[in-house]
Amino acid sequence: MSDNSELNDLVDDGARSNPFKGYVVAIGASAGGLDALERFFQGISDDTGAAFVVVQHLSPDHKSMMGNLLARHTSMQVVTVEHDMRIEANRVHLIPPASLMTASGDVLRLSPKNPRGLTLPIDLFFSSLAREFGNHAIGAILSGTGSDGTRGAVAINDAGGFLVAQEPETAKFDGMPRSVIATGLVDAILPPEEIGPRVIEHIHQKPSLRVRPAVATTEVDRDGAHEEVMHLLQHAGGIDFREYKPATVMRRMERRMQVRQTPDLLNYVRLLRADRGELSTLRRELLIPVTSFFRDPDAFEVVAETAIRTIVADHSGAQPMRVWVPGVATGEEAYTLAILFAEAFERARRWPNFKLFATDVEPQNIEVAGAGVFSEAITAEISPERLERFFIKRGNHFVVKTDIRQSIVFARHNLLEDPPFTRMDLVSCRNLLIYFRPQAQERALRRLQYALAPGGFLFLGPSESIANMHTDFTAVSSKHKLYRILRHVALPLDSGSSSRARQSLTQVLPRTSLRAQGVSTDAAAIEAAQVQLLHDYAPTSLLLNQRHDLLHVFGEVGSFLRIAEGSVSLDLARLLPSSLVAVAKALLFKAARDRAPLRSEPMSVTLPHERVEHIRLVARPVEARQGELHLLLSFEPEAVPEPSLVIAGDADAARLSVGAGRSTIETISLDRETTQRLENLERELAATRESLQATIEELETANEELQATNEELMASNEELQSSNEELQSVNEELYTVNAENQEKIEILNRLNADLDGMAKAASIATVFVDEKLRLTRFTPEATILFKIRDGDLGRPIDDLTNLLQYPEFMPELKRTIERGEMLEQEIRAVNDRSYLLRVLPYAVRAGESRGAVATFVDITSLRDVEQLQAVLDSLPEHVAVLDANGLVKMVNRSWLEFERESGRSNAAETVVGADYLTLCESGFLAKEGHAAEVLAGIKAVLRGESSAFSTEYSAETPDGQRCRRLMRVATVDQPTARAVVSHIDITQWSNEEDA
Repeated sequence: MSDNSELNDLVDDGARSNPFKGYVVAIGASAGGLDALERFFQGISDDTGAAFVVVQHLSPDHKSMMGNLLARHTSMQVVTVEHDMRIEANRVHLIPPASLMTASGDVLRLSPKNPRGLTLPIDLFFSSLAREFGNHAIGAILSGTGSDGTRGAVAINDAGGFLVAQEPETAKFDGMPRSVIATGLVDAILPPEEIGPRVIEHIHQKPSLRVRPAVATTEVDRDGAHEEVMHLLQHAGGIDFREYKPATVMRRMERRMQVRQTPDLLNYVRLLRADRGELSTLRRELLIPVTSFFRDPDAFEVVAETAIRTIVADHSGAQPMRVWVPGVATGEEAYTLAILFAEAFERARRWPNFKLFATDVEPQNIEVAGAGVFSEAITAEISPERLERFFIKRGNHFVVKTDIRQSIVFARHNLLEDPPFTRMDLVSCRNLLIYFRPQAQERALRRLQYALAPGGFLFLGPSESIANMHTDFTAVSSKHKLYRILRHVALPLDSGSSSRARQSLTQVLPRTSLRAQGVSTDAAAIEAAQVQLLHDYAPTSLLLNQRHDLLHVFGEVGSFLRIAEGSVSLDLARLLPSSLVAVAKALLFKAARDRAPLRSEPMSVTLPHERVEHIRLVARPVEARQGELHLLLSFEPEAVPEPSLVIAGDADAARLSVGAGRSTIETISLDRETTQRLENLERELAATRESLQATIEELETANEELQATNEELMASNEELQSSNEELQSVNEELYTVNAENQEKIEILNRLNADLDGMAKAASIATVFVDEKLRLTRFTPEATILFKIRDGDLGRPIDDLTNLLQYPEFMPELKRTIERGEMLEQEIRAVNDRSYLLRVLPYAVRAGESRGAVATFVDITSLRDVEQLQAVLDSLPEHVAVLDANGLVKMVNRSWLEFERESGRSNAAETVVGADYLTLCESGFLAKEGHAAEVLAGIKAVLRGESSAFSTEYSAETPDGQRCRRLMRVATVDQPTARAVVSHIDITQWSNEEDA
């Protein structure tokens, strides 16, 4: 025995002295993965020099037959892993059932699997493989459900490894492949039979950075090609990667060259010029979006117990609590801090105004982070209590709850280029500075220091430090890199641009010196010339802030502005003539929203001394490098062509130009905008109706598919009992059927979620009862009429109090269930609301006992309109209601009878929908002697220039007699109505007055 032990020790020592340094190919698979694995190994020879590790979701209750099955499709040795087994080349290592596996050096270690909690064995092994083997790690994701492998794939990409996924269309279950593809980090998407050859190509290819063999020119060409790559990246995404550490940039470029099978850097530059997709992929690779929830839990615990507790305790409530997380990647760190603050608020029993700003330079990262949807892999990072409190599980994903999501503002921001945020109580910048050059690190730290409010906290990553800024901070926890600011510093004057931009600017400036007197004279002449050009060629313009307050005047504006009576104000609405206010406000609002210049239709303006001028209003956004957005409103004569205003250098011209690469100014029509909005709403309504119909059909289809799936499950169980010869194959089929059943359940869950969303969107009180009148479901609006809550499900509905003034409701409900007839009735409630009650019978399956669904549609507004019409009809006066455009919206019975008795052939033109202004201006009413006066009075009321207008006129009654009438127009404060017109017969009053 001792001899054998010594021999084993010698063998182990020899193995340790020659650790495995080759490539390790890790394959993750789940449901439907057996077929994909067989096709994968069929395309691989037995002398690749790489080691293969298969990680599957195996049942802990059945012995795995995977080794025997795979051995039929590969000549390599297939073994089931044992604890501390060494990784060997040209061998397939299989994970055993009920185990989790990790890589430690070149050894595979096993640990028992938790039988109750959710485990992600593929993520666990991929992450450990990336940590141990770096760019020699290769990950392949094959068929499977869920998202296991996604987090591990991100770790392999971060380490410089190679990633490949099965083409979803070729997978029996595409959940895992699609999840990893959605990260945007996959290097190849192929059918399983093509994955093996592609992996071997990657293993045996060695990228070369030499551009030419000549020693004298290699370095020059290499530097030139590298500079060209930096230029392409900056031009495409606006990010200057020259600020990043060269070793990191080159390592990621080498990985992409190996993935794209490019032999040298010069050819890779040619590839980037031709393939914009590769340029985008390289940019994402260089940004390294690797993050997780509660990354380094001890550090976040220190932050919660010190910084966050202090911030919440010291907060006075006068100012909002502000936190900034630059370089947020896909958002996990931002949500982590938001969760910690929410927990601190609950402990303190106070909920102040809190806002967290999460920024990143990559728009795709901001989009992913803003969605707040994460894979089930986060269960390994977040405790079950926090998952239940702050997340909602939807299928295989977790969605951040609304109260947490609404406290975070996601925005694109470049820490090295854009102005920093200010007055921050906490700035968390972890694992971002380590990628910058020393000069860029110092500049970024100065910006972070400038962003902090007095007494604010700075939280850095474990490999980052404040360097020579230690005198400005005090260490709260040196181990976890948490600091508190001692003094606030001003941002350097050159912090708005990078060092390279400053260098370029210096090279452009003249090198010759000028005499002081000459400089002064030239500057004065340039300023005078600018003033003269503005006076002679620029249109009269007003510079405004976002609140439309006047800041500066260009040109003579005395003809267009007026000082209103009362307190002096610089608000544009009080300075412009009333005829221009509406158009100017609309132009300025749309220009500020779209960040693009806009121009109005030609319009006439009456100036002092009764002079009429035809002009166009032009609104332009003015965006400074720093500070808020400003607006420029110009009064351009109609005959002037498209304006071109350049009064300073290129930077100023860019700020006053049309913007965003456009050379013309869009002319908008307010009526066209309104019509377009109406068309959009109609299209959205039609799409919603189609989606509702499709949802109903999908629900019916899903019910049928569920029944078919149950029948298939029973058939599979019979086959399992009758066939013992192919035990493993039958087990795999059973797992597949179970996986299909899970998919159907997920579809039903989504349909239920859609049904819940539809019920909430409809805002109709609805209750469902079974054949015994027990409550089975209800919508939130039903709680207004019935005193019910979630715990009342299963209780008889007649045990619950309600606000209905309809004692027959319960008997009618029973009658509907018994007879299967629909009930429809208008009822009243104690809350003084009217409802349309509909009771419909329904049954889950034909032949089973029926239940009923009762809906209560609030028709109070409809009844209010009917009541208003009845009131108007009771008046003897002729009454009509006009909208802002002068269209007739409502008339009473007296108005209609008068028009009918008048005997006009075109009397229908004055009823609902008619244009009353047109009738007074050019229609049959224009023949009346008082038509012009009436038209002017109605227009003044509709424009808001007058609150009321009245006039007396003579008219002929249908029987040929003359009568006197009083016409009165008054304003109406209602969104759909602007004025009410009434005609009162005052003949008797007039005769009495004459008498």
